[in-house]
Amino acid sequence: MPTLGTPLPAALIPDCTEPEAHHAAYRSAKNNDAIFVGIARQGRRWKVELDAMSSSGPTIPDEAVTVLRSAAEALVLTDTVTQANIAPDYISMWAIETEQRAREIAAAFHAALHGLRQLYIAVPSRR
Repeated sequence: MPTLGTPLPAALIPDCTEPEAHHAAYRSAKNNDAIFVGIARQGRRWKVELDAMSSSGPTIPDEAVTVLRSAAEALVLTDTVTQANIAPDYISMWAIETEQRAREIAAAFHAALHGLRQLYIAVPSRR
């Protein structure tokens, strides 16, 4: 069974503010068949971005996307993030107050996305 990379802890989430850093981090994720994750400074706030298309694993099923979307909505309701975009292969959240909080959120969603994907590989749906 493929492992599709490893979830990154908050301290290792790359700062992709500069385009070169973003390209390098995405290329590294792709070369390692891993889910891309990064943070980027946008003005005085931070953005979180995850992209599962950098790896060869399956698309996350709708049931799992619902779990991720619910978590993102909770962050919006508490004003931790102002906007979130959750799709089966891409997640972005922005206007996060601090770099540390962006790292924490990125690491949590990276681990969740990785785990849900591994679960889907182990227990495929009956579609």
